Amino acid sequence: MQLTVYLAGQIHDDWREEVKQIADEKNLPLDFVGPQTNHDRSDNIGEDILGEQPSGFCKDDAASAVNNLRTQVLMQKSDVVIALFGEKYKQWNTAMDASAAVTLGKPLIIVRPEELIHPLKELSNKANITVETVEQALDVLAYIYE
Repeated sequence: MQLTVYLAGQIHDDWREEVKQIADEKNLPLDFVGPQTNHDRSDNIGEDILGEQPSGFCKDDAASAVNNLRTQVLMQKSDVVIALFGEKYKQWNTAMDASAAVTLGKPLIIVRPEELIHPLKELSNKANITVETVEQALDVLAYIYE
């Protein structure tokens, strides 16, 4: 049985590659999808499709519409969501994606460091499980196959 995993979280480092590498090492039959990880493409997609926008607000709004559509389609087709909350970057998109997973009834694994226990307590309570590392998240998925 192949599962599709939506990898929600910041796009500023290679944590998704780490997840894929660990999944390969564990021989897990997983396909991965997620947000657009090319930051410039994500920021400019609205203008790339709709043309130049009259203001920064309109540019961001157009890009958000296209990015939200992408997220909705890929998340709805996913079997499970892993949402990584890191220490370095603002996590608004991750929180939005995790909340969308809860709303859609998608199984949700939150990955967050210990220092984010308090600020994420309500969201963690809505998730199926909260862990501290991506390896632990993949161990949870590996358990499905036992």
